[in-house]
Amino acid sequence: MNNNNLLFYLLLLLLASTLSSSSSEDFKNTSYATRARHLLEDNESQAQTIVDLAQGYMTNADLERAIKEFGQRCSNISRIYSIGKSVNGVALRVIEISNKPGEEETEPAFKYIGNVHGDEPVGRELLIFLANWLCDNYLKDPLATLIVENVHLHILPSMNPDGFSLRRRGNANNIDLNRDFPDQFFPVNDDEDSRQPETRAIMNWLRDIRFTASATLHGGALVANYPWDGTEDKKTNYYGTPDDDTFRFMASIYSHSHYNMSSSMEFPGGITNGAAWYPIYGGMQDWNYIHAGCFELTLEVSDNKWPNAAELPVIWRYNKMSMLNLVASLVKTGVHGRIYSSGDGKPLPGFITVSGINYTVRAGIFFADYHRILAPRDRYQVVATMPGYKSKNTSIWLDEGPVTLDFVLDAEVSVKGSVLQNVYDCNCNSKCRQEFVQFLWGVHLELYFGFILVLGFFCLLFQRRVKAKSSRAKRILVV
Repeated sequence: MNNNNLLFYLLLLLLASTLSSSSSEDFKNTSYATRARHLLEDNESQAQTIVDLAQGYMTNADLERAIKEFGQRCSNISRIYSIGKSVNGVALRVIEISNKPGEEETEPAFKYIGNVHGDEPVGRELLIFLANWLCDNYLKDPLATLIVENVHLHILPSMNPDGFSLRRRGNANNIDLNRDFPDQFFPVNDDEDSRQPETRAIMNWLRDIRFTASATLHGGALVANYPWDGTEDKKTNYYGTPDDDTFRFMASIYSHSHYNMSSSMEFPGGITNGAAWYPIYGGMQDWNYIHAGCFELTLEVSDNKWPNAAELPVIWRYNKMSMLNLVASLVKTGVHGRIYSSGDGKPLPGFITVSGINYTVRAGIFFADYHRILAPRDRYQVVATMPGYKSKNTSIWLDEGPVTLDFVLDAEVSVKGSVLQNVYDCNCNSKCRQEFVQFLWGVHLELYFGFILVLGFFCLLFQRRVKAKSSRAKRILVV
C-alpha cells in the first residue's frame, strides 16, 4: 500500500469516527428530547384530565346561580334557604318544593342530598334536573302534582362544595363527611365541637325539620344501599335494622324504577345491605335512622364517579323515575294519621310503635301527625302512646295503598280522680240524676227515637258515598 492509499484510509477512518461521534451525540440529544417531550405530554395529559373531569359540570358559582334562578322561576312552589356553610364559607343552600313551602302541614317531609363526597358530583346535577322537572310538570303530570301537593321535598344539591372544588373525596379539611357522624357501635365523633361544619349543619337541620325519609346520591357503583352500615364486630356481614323489610322495600322501589339497576349481576335486585357490602362507621344513614326518625338510603347512581358531562342527561333519564317514585312512596303506602285527646280533642304529640318492630316514630308537635313507612302486603298491630294517657292499638292489613289511622287517647285517671265528668262541670246529686232520667223517658222519648233513625239514615248514605268515591281509600279511627 503506497502512502497515498494509506493517507486515504486514514482520512476515511477519521471521517467515520467523526460521523459516529456526531450520530451518537445526536441520538442522545434526540432521545432526551423525545423523553422530555413525552414527560411534558404526560404532565399536560394529567392536567388536562383534571380539567376535563369538571368540564360541563356546574361550578359552585354556577350551582348557586342555578338555585337562585330556580327560586325566582318557581317561587309559587318553592323556597330557598341555607342550613349553614362549608369550611371555606360556601353556603349550603336547600330548595324546598311544595305547594305550601315553609308552612307546617300534616304532610311527610323527604330530603335529597347530593355531593356528600367531593369527587362524586353526579348527584348535584341530577338534583337540579329533578327540581326543574317538578317545576315544569306541576299540574301537568300526575306524579309531579302528587309530590308537590302531598310532600315537602327538600333538596340539598351539594353537601361538600369545598371537596368538589378540590376534586377530592373529603371536605376542605380532607375529612370524609360520611364518616363524621356519631356511631352506634364505637365512640367515634362523639365530640360535637370536633365535627365538621357540614356535618353539624345536617344534624341541626334534622333537629329543625322532622323528615320521614331521605336519600343521599353517590357515585362509583350502581346500587341502592340500606342500613345498617356497620357491624358490632367490624366484620363484613349482613346486619339489618329492626325495619329491615321496610328498608329493602324502599331500596327496591328505587332499583326497580331504574333503567337497569335491578338487573345488577353484583347486587341481586340492585340493592344491598351496607354492612354486607363493606362496613363503615360514622355514616350518615345510620345516624338518621337512630337519632332523627328518618329512613335514609345511600344511592350509588353511576358506575363512573365522574362521567363525561355529556352523559348527564342520560343518567338523569335512567334515574328520573327512581327519584320520583321514592319520594311519592311516602304517600302511596305506609300508615299515616294523627293522635288526639278524647277530653278536649287537642292534638297529642305522642308516639307510634308497631308490634314486633323495636322502633318508635314520634308524632309532630303542632298537629300530632305521624307517618310510618312499612312494607306492604302484611298485617301490623299499630300502637299509639302518650305519657299521661292510656295507650291504644289496632290491627291493620297494609295493601299496596296507604292507610290513614287516627287515634283518640283517654287520659289516665288517678286514684283520687273521677273517671267521668259532667260536660257542664255540674256537681249533680242523685235527685238531679233521677229527674234527668225521668225527663228522658217522658214525653220526649218519641222525638229522640225519630232523631236517631234520621241520623242513622244519613250515616248509611254517607258511608255508601265514600265507598263509591274510592274503593281503595282507608281511614280508621281508633277511640
